[in-house]
Amino acid sequence: MTFTEQIKRAIAITKKDIKIYYSKGPVIIFGLLFPFFLFLAYTIGREISARELMPGLIGMTVFFTSTSIGPGIIPWETRSKTFERLICCPVEFWAILLGDMFSSVIFGTMISIIPVMFTLLFLGLDLTSFIIIVLSLILASLCFSALGVLLSSYPPTDIPATAMMLSSLVKFPMVFISGIFIPVERLPYWGRVISSISPLTYFTDITRHLILKNGYYMLPLDFLAIVLFTAFFVYAAIKMHERTLPQRIS
Repeated sequence: MTFTEQIKRAIAITKKDIKIYYSKGPVIIFGLLFPFFLFLAYTIGREISARELMPGLIGMTVFFTSTSIGPGIIPWETRSKTFERLICCPVEFWAILLGDMFSSVIFGTMISIIPVMFTLLFLGLDLTSFIIIVLSLILASLCFSALGVLLSSYPPTDIPATAMMLSSLVKFPMVFISGIFIPVERLPYWGRVISSISPLTYFTDITRHLILKNGYYMLPLDFLAIVLFTAFFVYAAIKMHERTLPQRIS
């Protein structure tokens, strides 16, 4: 079976995921409500301009929305016994995971484009910067989606709530070390070192470059880092899920 045919099957899985999982409670809570109230708590009572707030808002939105679906799909399907039927179909396992990632990418991009459009229409963002942010947004959505799928690989549970909560233990610390609330340049040396291992740091830096004109890293380095993180997360997700697959179907 050719690579093109596998991609078509991955897209079919994406369509299935969109129909089933976009309206799930945990997706709404972890993908939309929680980041909204977290950001609201950060902004209330602080004299910060809308322009200074937008890089953090965009970064937090794409991160939470893109990682809200992936951790729950395979546990949901394992629990409902549809996962066993899916892996018996003529589709490669990597294509199944890729389809799950694509559904997260679409969800994350659709929601995150809203604050980007607000920045374009009301804060004077130039068209070139807008296009670059949208491209980086799609790339970051893929990166964070792959991370979300990776976080569902272990332990091989069939309880979605458990997978969601375990993924939150990784996601929440990343938000606070990634330059969203405190710019990277204001962090102590050890804080800058820790922030460099978070992919969210580099996407937030891209938005700060293009909206505030004061990014910390060089723009090409930001894009390269996200690409490398994406490749690593995709590879690790496939390998980890292949390793835990016998425990899921036993």
